[in-house]
Amino acid sequence: MSAIPELEPSNSRNRLYVELAASEEDIHASQALRYRVFAQEQGAKLKSAAEHIDRDHFDPHCAHLLVRETGSDRVVGSTRLLTDAGAAKAGGFYSAGEFELDNLLALPGRRLEVGRTCIDPGYRQGAAIAVLWSGLAAYVNQHQIDYLFGCASIELEDGGVRARAIMNRLRQQALAPISMQVTPRLPLPEPADAADRALSAPLPPLLKAYIRLGALVCGEACLDPDFNVADVLVLVDMDKMDAAYARHFFARDGQD
Repeated sequence: MSAIPELEPSNSRNRLYVELAASEEDIHASQALRYRVFAQEQGAKLKSAAEHIDRDHFDPHCAHLLVRETGSDRVVGSTRLLTDAGAAKAGGFYSAGEFELDNLLALPGRRLEVGRTCIDPGYRQGAAIAVLWSGLAAYVNQHQIDYLFGCASIELEDGGVRARAIMNRLRQQALAPISMQVTPRLPLPEPADAADRALSAPLPPLLKAYIRLGALVCGEACLDPDFNVADVLVLVDMDKMDAAYARHFFARDGQD
């Protein structure tokens, strides 16, 4: 196991702990969890579905952050982290397939893309995502990251009514300046019927956590037909994040 240096070692009082994947077996456990959540639960169309994992060409160039159950060591949460150097080897960032990233790539400093975040259904009460993000905070500090970014997804089971309502809210509360905005390659279509235009809606948990950290939304959402979601690109300037919430959120351990 490869523990994150800034985190204290796990102990018996913690139900969960976080570490970086240190072997192909660790990465496979993350990919298997991703398959169960994205394909089996949410119906995503994955090219690797026949293998019962979610795998793509970015995986070998990413660090994989895992949340494990103390005692059993079962992986119950994961996310993958792609640095500028990793993106150069992978042919770009994952989100470049959905957005024109020129403005984001022009920002000075080190960037880290966060993606494929998922939590086992039995651990969605809050502790697992908090433990995952404590590991993310340690990785950011260790690698002196200046900007954290990634796609936060909104499900489209209602045809996009909720997604468009959430975008209405985000435009008012957390829209990045034009100089930091990106352009979706496949914009979320507007409804033909004005009756389908809701004014606002609650934010999904991951997107809500990003916004509370001080993240900005870099423009309009992109339609991802394979995952049947609307993806919103969020950006956190590590020098401008909400310090009080960051301390509260990243300090959580694996206790319930």
